[in-house]
Amino acid sequence: MADNFKDDGPDTIGPETTPRRSFSEKGRRLVKAFTTKEGLVGDYDYAFLFKPQLPFMKRARRAGPFFGLDDKMPVFLALLLGFQHALAMLAGIITPPIILSGSANLIQADQQYLVSACLIMSGILSIIQISRFHIWKSPYYIGTGLISVVGTSFATIPVATGAFSQMYATGFCPSDADGNPLPCPDGYGALIATSCVCALLEILMSFTPPRILKKIFPPIVTGPTVMLIGVSLISSGFENWAGGSGSCLSRPETGLYRLCPTINAPHALPWGSAEFVGLGFLVFVSIVLTERFGSPIMKSCAVVIGLLVGCIVAAACGYFDRSGIDAAPVANFIWVRTFKLQVYGPLVLPLLTVYIVLAMEAIGDITASCDVSRLQVDGATFNSRIQGGVLADGLNGLIAGLCTLT
Repeated sequence: MADNFKDDGPDTIGPETTPRRSFSEKGRRLVKAFTTKEGLVGDYDYAFLFKPQLPFMKRARRAGPFFGLDDKMPVFLALLLGFQHALAMLAGIITPPIILSGSANLIQADQQYLVSACLIMSGILSIIQISRFHIWKSPYYIGTGLISVVGTSFATIPVATGAFSQMYATGFCPSDADGNPLPCPDGYGALIATSCVCALLEILMSFTPPRILKKIFPPIVTGPTVMLIGVSLISSGFENWAGGSGSCLSRPETGLYRLCPTINAPHALPWGSAEFVGLGFLVFVSIVLTERFGSPIMKSCAVVIGLLVGCIVAAACGYFDRSGIDAAPVANFIWVRTFKLQVYGPLVLPLLTVYIVLAMEAIGDITASCDVSRLQVDGATFNSRIQGGVLADGLNGLIAGLCTLT
């Protein structure tokens, strides 16, 4: 079994003593990569990536070539697979800010900003996790040095949505005379400020040896915890499938939320209408068919393809118009819109628990990444990847909060 794994480093985890390539050598390698056929496209079988697995067709039983952590890859293939990864992570990145901004009833401009900021920071924070920086004069690292993507964790959503409900119930967030919730940017600001403070726990945990963390939080504890977080999101998913999880869910007979998402929407309908259910079912079927019969590159983007099919049908049926697109800014960046920062006491303990779960999730993700990359999953080098990954995850949580994200 050990022969299937690559020895990804020496037993020491301090600074490397092997001579580094000079800038001139790096420059020559870069020029060769962009000016030669071998460097640009190589001899990779690109048809393999785009060949669908249609029924009643003979299937070639072979796997794609494996690229190790430090193996050379043609520039075009690297760009193609990088774009595939970006599409595959798109839905998972934009969904949490949409749900959180909806729970806080933020205005459309704030919702658009949070989605844009989340995409921007996902790229920046992923670079930190992938790069693996050595902390000067110490045995510690920041980052894993592995293929990793960073985005808002779904583990935050149940805690945040519950906190917003409590904020409205206690008057921390405003409501109108009829009891309908109003936009609560201060509540969202309290969420990200409290998240910044609680992220310090994961940063401190990163300096604890992984074997001790695994003893304190064994998989038998963290596994069911992560599963229950996912289960708690199922209800929100089905509510949105039927029209939305906001105020229209209760189907009031009068008012702005008599129809979903509001009575001002281009194609507003009562919650649970057959049109909403049918449109969601179309997206679901599109994802299943893509996973079953799609080409390798399509399977990784199955969720995006399903969303694209749903958007095309929704646009053709008048579910949305150009007004939102025309009103959106041409470009966005972090801190274009800001929120009042204040620590919300009732959120501290739940978010501390979330960051403990996130640390355990990070350990599992890093272990899986090493496994599929055919690297060692034990030893000093592996432990240093665990330490660097958990530290980067905690720092990313702190940086994200300062950049108006959770």
